[in-house]
Amino acid sequence: MTQRRDFIKKSLIGSAGIAIGGMGFSAKSYGSIIGANDRINVAIIGIRGRGVSHINAWCDMKTSHNVRIKTLCDTDEQFFEPRSKTVFDKTGIKPLTEWDMRKVLDDKEIDAVSFATPNHWHALGTIWACQAGKHVYVEKPASHNIWEGRKMIEASRKYDRRIQVGFQNRSIPNVMEAMKFLHDGGIGNVHMARGLCIKPRDSFGIAKDSAPPASLHYDRWLGPAPYRAYNEKRGHYNWHWFWDTGNGDTGNQGPHQFDVARWGLNKNEHPVSVFSSGGIYGIDRTQCEQETPNTQITIAKYNDGKILEFETRGRYSNAESGLGIKIGNIFYGSDGYLEIDGDTWKAYRKQEKEPFAGSKAVGTAEAASLTGSSNTEHFINFLDAIKSGKDETLHCDISEGHYSSAVPFLANISYRLGRELKFMGDYEKFANDPEADIMLSRRYRSPYVVPSEV
Repeated sequence: MTQRRDFIKKSLIGSAGIAIGGMGFSAKSYGSIIGANDRINVAIIGIRGRGVSHINAWCDMKTSHNVRIKTLCDTDEQFFEPRSKTVFDKTGIKPLTEWDMRKVLDDKEIDAVSFATPNHWHALGTIWACQAGKHVYVEKPASHNIWEGRKMIEASRKYDRRIQVGFQNRSIPNVMEAMKFLHDGGIGNVHMARGLCIKPRDSFGIAKDSAPPASLHYDRWLGPAPYRAYNEKRGHYNWHWFWDTGNGDTGNQGPHQFDVARWGLNKNEHPVSVFSSGGIYGIDRTQCEQETPNTQITIAKYNDGKILEFETRGRYSNAESGLGIKIGNIFYGSDGYLEIDGDTWKAYRKQEKEPFAGSKAVGTAEAASLTGSSNTEHFINFLDAIKSGKDETLHCDISEGHYSSAVPFLANISYRLGRELKFMGDYEKFANDPEADIMLSRRYRSPYVVPSEV
């Protein structure tokens, strides 16, 4: 079933753009799999915010895994000097800097690229990288919409490139342990998973449109998104809260917990129905132009009746459950329930007050050695897959990342249309709902077009 879904008929998936031509990319052919002792040359694309974590993780692997950060790339050149200094201070090597992603991908010495760009660039950047023969680590959500995610899978398979999606929970030993406990029947038959994103965020204000900073290559930053005048309140980080570039907190923090929830339910497929409702509460709408909801509740149902529930609370709130969870998951089974808060988990039998199973206490030296760094471990797993040449080595191959990213995307479509949606996962289309089908993809701004044929 899963294999069949990975090769969905292209003719049944929504309309999209034309193939990219004239970019100067050609697939790199390896004579053999990269050996264990071969140096991996990496380019990091997107070096603000989350990109700093990418820089630190790759720097940490310079000696242990023979990694070199060759190039830092960002459309905003103001970050070149401080980020280059970080790399030099940590590794003794000064990286190249470049604002044009296409020039980075043309560099035949680069083996892998690490994307920490805004969501609307994830798919096109990844596809370009695969076409140029690069392996890809891409942040969550895997794409900006469902159609793009399918194109990324096709690119990975066509060019035989490994794509790891940044769902770091997949490489945290304690979370992996909790998943095995659930799948082995630790709390009986699991019928529901609940994810939480309780992150109070204040209004970010408003500003008039203006000329972009001299350091910013604004057309390239917009990329596939529709053109609009530059506005500082829609740029760095705030892009999350506008539909053209982001997916709200349900599609920002949410994908991590959607992924854990789907993993715990053991559902390697799309839900058959989704309903999501909410709004923007607790802030003065006249003083904030945010488009995405800060409060949102989602219920997704699978073919066997199992439920994935998710809640985004973007204003003041209590935590939930015995662990005081604000960012985490709760699973409900026939014999009890299990809570995951970061890298800690506890399982409770029926109505008992004390856990009967769980991870070692966080804060002890032993727990720290078991947990490790989710950032570093997930990148290390990516390197292991590059060297093995096998997608199955990846803890979060693009197919897994696509299924977990798709649920919040479906939730946002339901929210925007204001109704429950029925989804045909085998075809990645809605049931007799052309209005919803249109929202599975987007209009692309030439020449930044995700191609129908990758």
